[in-house]
Amino acid sequence: MIHTMTSRNISLSSTVRLNDGVTMPIFGLGMNKLNSGKTHQVDRVVELALSIGYRLLDNAEYYENETDVGRAIRSSGINRRELFVVTKLWENGYDRCKQIFSRALRQLDLEYVDLYLIHNPSSTPGKCVETYRAMLELQQEGLVRSVGVSNFGIQHLEGLKEEGLPTPSVNQIQLHPWQQNKDIVDYCKQNKITVMGYAPLTKGTKLSDKTLQDIATRHNKSPAQILIRWSLEHGFITIPKSSDPTRIKENADVFSWTLNHRDLQTLNEMPEWSCTPFNPTITPWSG
Repeated sequence: MIHTMTSRNISLSSTVRLNDGVTMPIFGLGMNKLNSGKTHQVDRVVELALSIGYRLLDNAEYYENETDVGRAIRSSGINRRELFVVTKLWENGYDRCKQIFSRALRQLDLEYVDLYLIHNPSSTPGKCVETYRAMLELQQEGLVRSVGVSNFGIQHLEGLKEEGLPTPSVNQIQLHPWQQNKDIVDYCKQNKITVMGYAPLTKGTKLSDKTLQDIATRHNKSPAQILIRWSLEHGFITIPKSSDPTRIKENADVFSWTLNHRDLQTLNEMPEWSCTPFNPTITPWSG
């Protein structure tokens, strides 16, 4: 069962405390496919988002734009300690983790990363445990503040537990009304793993849904704003992605209003729709 968080007094600057004591913003900018071959697009997007008040940047090796993100961070003039930078390792392996992380730090031009995630448990089968150990070593060295995972199902999280490894601080999974992953969400809440949702806007595929549009009309908001607010109402860290300046601003305008119980219930009852190449509920655990 998903529990709503409508009574929470949250804002763009609100944070949550992870199970390792690290404090993380509840809202940020997703960076997937923001390069799109356009020169300095990422720079402009990140600089605008930071100027509005975004402080969480969700990045990854797979996105191939860490250099651009680093350049934008430097150009912003914002104190590094005010930012929360996430990056993810695509293919797993102990040595590869150390090598790729070192490259990420150089490209980002940072002294540390706030959160480092295993991007996908099945990208390199049989190497999750050794990869996770490498990430923990990076944390011990002060190069990573917090260690987590992405696209992990219950079986993957249990696999780490059975190895006697520390509980991940975060599990980043796809979350929106049509893909709620309730079993994984409940498991994470029971085990004090913070849930971070990517693709909250359904990658654009459901923005024209009539039910969603009706709710948006009643609230005088955009469908995207309704979906972002749905994530926040459920206590998920959320990272909507956009390269459009108007939408970047609009996506952050979700804190001065709430969804009523009826609309939340309607969104909670949307039919399940699998729309991601990662399906953590069926991917087997191989360590």
